[in-house]
Amino acid sequence: MINVPYTGPQDLSDAIPLFPVGGALLLPRGQLPLNVFEPRFMAMIDDALGSHRLIGMIQPEGEDESALYKVGCVGRITEFHETGDGRYGITLVGVSRFTFVENVASTKSYRQAKVDYSSFLEDFEEPSDDVDVDRDGVLKALRQFAKANRLRIDWKDINEAPNEALINALAMMSPFGIKEKQALLEARDLKRRAEVLIAIAEMDVARGSVPHSTVQ
Repeated sequence: MINVPYTGPQDLSDAIPLFPVGGALLLPRGQLPLNVFEPRFMAMIDDALGSHRLIGMIQPEGEDESALYKVGCVGRITEFHETGDGRYGITLVGVSRFTFVENVASTKSYRQAKVDYSSFLEDFEEPSDDVDVDRDGVLKALRQFAKANRLRIDWKDINEAPNEALINALAMMSPFGIKEKQALLEARDLKRRAEVLIAIAEMDVARGSVPHSTVQ
């Protein structure tokens, strides 16, 4: 999936471009497709493709980008294409979460920051499907959530997916809000992320507040 192996923070740059997007969640080894159309972010993609291909996904805390959450996830561009109508289509594969340290002074039109990966060393380890994850609880919550919100689910693919792929994909594609997505990102490990996912899904079903969407 990624040609370059990342075995630890030493393999990553500690100064990366930031792509602040509310509701766009990237997790380690997850795949996030993006349509890029703002000139500053298209310039960011151009620069990243010409260097380390790394982009830091991070969520703004409010309506604008003046305040950002402290934890994001760096991803590598693994797919790129021009759409023919002035946009870029890219796919990022998550490498590791990071902690925002400070902005980097730059003449670029996009934001760059110094980041620290030391709190997320486990993100560089190969996942094990033996992790004690409440898979049945995740699937039960998903079924209730799908029924309440009239979602179409490909249950065959879900039932066959390894634990990490299942939980991370559900977390990334879920139509939850920014705060909920951030809680999923900051969950310390896969077991805790599954617990957070179950809790959020159950709360949203109980209050019936999630907008209708479609999950293929």
